[in-house]
Amino acid sequence: VQLQASGGGPVQAGGSLTLSCAQSGRFVNRRIVVGWFRQAPGKEREFVAAIALNERTTDYEDSVKGRFTISRNTAKDTVYLQMNSLKPEDTAVYYCAADSTLIRSSWSLASAYDYWGQGTLVTVSS
Repeated sequence: VQLQASGGGPVQAGGSLTLSCAQSGRFVNRRIVVGWFRQAPGKEREFVAAIALNERTTDYEDSVKGRFTISRNTAKDTVYLQMNSLKPEDTAVYYCAADSTLIRSSWSLASAYDYWGQGTLVTVSS
């Protein structure tokens, strides 16, 4: 399984961006969860959002609730992160990750995911 994250770039505060995470390859277990994480300079990687592909169940970090939306297009094997009302503190490298063995309580743990994309930089200017 390989993941390809894209869609980052510079944006002004209050603006929007949509990140994409394209999956190639197949999981044996269809209980796939895709998560988005981000890492700002000098900070640890933190959870942003996750989605269970076969249930459409989602989860969000508190600071992005109401601003970010995670969704999936199963025909394209792609998960999206729609980011609205961006703030300078959203500036980070955004990574997508996937796994098929997670329980709900581990969705926010970066260490629980086996597969990672390469990251895409989002820079929000004030």
